[in-house]
Amino acid sequence: MSFWQDNNIEPKRGYRFVLSIPGRETGIKQYLIKTVTKPSFEVGATPHAYLNHTFQYPGRVTWNPVTFTIVDTVNEDSNGTIEILKILQDMGYELPVPVGTEGRGLKSIAKNTATSALGQVYIKTLNAEGLEVEEWVLNNAWISSATFGDLDYSNEELLSLDLTLQYDNAYVKFNGNNIPATAG
Repeated sequence: MSFWQDNNIEPKRGYRFVLSIPGRETGIKQYLIKTVTKPSFEVGATPHAYLNHTFQYPGRVTWNPVTFTIVDTVNEDSNGTIEILKILQDMGYELPVPVGTEGRGLKSIAKNTATSALGQVYIKTLNAEGLEVEEWVLNNAWISSATFGDLDYSNEELLSLDLTLQYDNAYVKFNGNNIPATAG
């Protein structure tokens, strides 16, 4: 029997997902999210030269940024541009102010305010019944870049925003376990 003829095996589908970014009071609306890249990592390599041979040793694990795209709307309660700029403000960013204005524009972004502005970020893969089959958890995620789309008279597509998240590490929840397992 070939692999794909077993009707008990269901492949994961790229269009069955939910990205959850609770953020502020409203967060980023899940139904506006078009695409998201799943977490990925790289293991560094350190070469060691001995005579005319080079041996490679594994180094540090670095988690690569996650990118996602959301559709922007004109509605006040789901306007992506406004929500992203409010998250930036919650991260600790303030516009500089004129000289002589006391107490404004002196703050800067700190890791604790940047990560708490987003809340816990989850990427959930769903099955055909809408049940969660995989849940990626991004630890200490924060927005590192945002682009607010391109305007073009010859384009009829929906206006979208592209965002990049940095995070410390990630794991998958599977059958009540974290993979990779947390230390302890």
